[in-house]
Amino acid sequence: MILEISVSEIKGRQETFLTNLKNKGCDAALLFSVTDIFYLTGFNFRPSERPMALIVDGKGAFSLFVPKMEVEHAREYAVITDTFDYPEYPGITHPMEYLKQVLQDKNFSALSVGVDAEGYGSAKGYAGPAITALVSFAKKVSIKGVVEEQRYIKSTTEIELIKESARWGNLAHSLLAKYTLAGGREMEAESRATQEATKAMFETLGAGYRPYGSPAHAFYRGQIGPHSAFPHSQNQNALFKKGYNVVSQAACDVWGYKSELERTMFIEEASKVQEEFFQHMYEAQEVAFKNIKPGIPASTVEQEVQRYFKDNGLTQYVKHHTGHNMGLLNHEAPFFDLGDHTLLQAGMVFSVEPGLYVEGLGAFRHSDTIVVTEDGMDMITYFPRDFESLIIG
Repeated sequence: MILEISVSEIKGRQETFLTNLKNKGCDAALLFSVTDIFYLTGFNFRPSERPMALIVDGKGAFSLFVPKMEVEHAREYAVITDTFDYPEYPGITHPMEYLKQVLQDKNFSALSVGVDAEGYGSAKGYAGPAITALVSFAKKVSIKGVVEEQRYIKSTTEIELIKESARWGNLAHSLLAKYTLAGGREMEAESRATQEATKAMFETLGAGYRPYGSPAHAFYRGQIGPHSAFPHSQNQNALFKKGYNVVSQAACDVWGYKSELERTMFIEEASKVQEEFFQHMYEAQEVAFKNIKPGIPASTVEQEVQRYFKDNGLTQYVKHHTGHNMGLLNHEAPFFDLGDHTLLQAGMVFSVEPGLYVEGLGAFRHSDTIVVTEDGMDMITYFPRDFESLIIG
């Protein structure tokens, strides 16, 4: 059973990143992205007011800049050469002044430096100068998105972690469906399903399991009955009623890797109108599945789905594109969108989730996680998708 990314794979990622840097004309790099730092070093940290950064110097060494409280954490878990630290934020001397000194000591002022941002940023009370205003590089190159693009195609190990995520998401979802009963409430069903699935997960996987996110969980996000017509609602602690359609979601993090499972279900019964919209949603998802293959632009999948909606007079009920890549984040580029012409490649992992949103009635959306293969796609999620199986309660 695979529950983590190996040190050798992380070192391979670093070598690929150094090659990408060189292709961008860069001698060194400075990264602030939490996700990209985790991807390149295995160091998973909680971003706060305290700035952190990944320094890749002119010799190709990877080092972390962290607050003093994180030094031991970084040294134990990160695949790096060194750590540099500062006392605290905001401190008598601002952390960016400490970072400035590190970069000057590493001769960054004489190098072509790739940066993913002008400086650290956080909504948790951080304020500070741009590091690019404190240090003059010989040349500054924006490399925003370079590591994200490196993350597009998943390794065999990454796909196994996503599959493990899907297995536990499936359990959480099964329990959510079981506990969704007319007269009950959204938060009650969610908490019960999540608690039981998480307990089973810990008992099965043992101490070797590190979520680096959230363990198995399932929820509705307020998409209960007519309110489900808001695609990205928030929990309403809604009351389940007979005849309501509900849109569920289940997921699980395994070493930071995610899957996505969503289903449109009906409490005890469904009307003919609900069934008709459901079947159209189902067929739109089938259209997407049939068109996914390597070598075509991501936009082609969306074009075919939107053609189905248009041909069936459903365009007015469509509010979003068909899907998105995923991995360490639940939404990553590229996207099944009319404006995204990224060529699909084997190893890319996507959600497929065309939806219909009918005011006064509710939403109709499944989401499945798929991996692009050499000749098409494979489904990673596997909860039943057909109408009859999704009458619950």
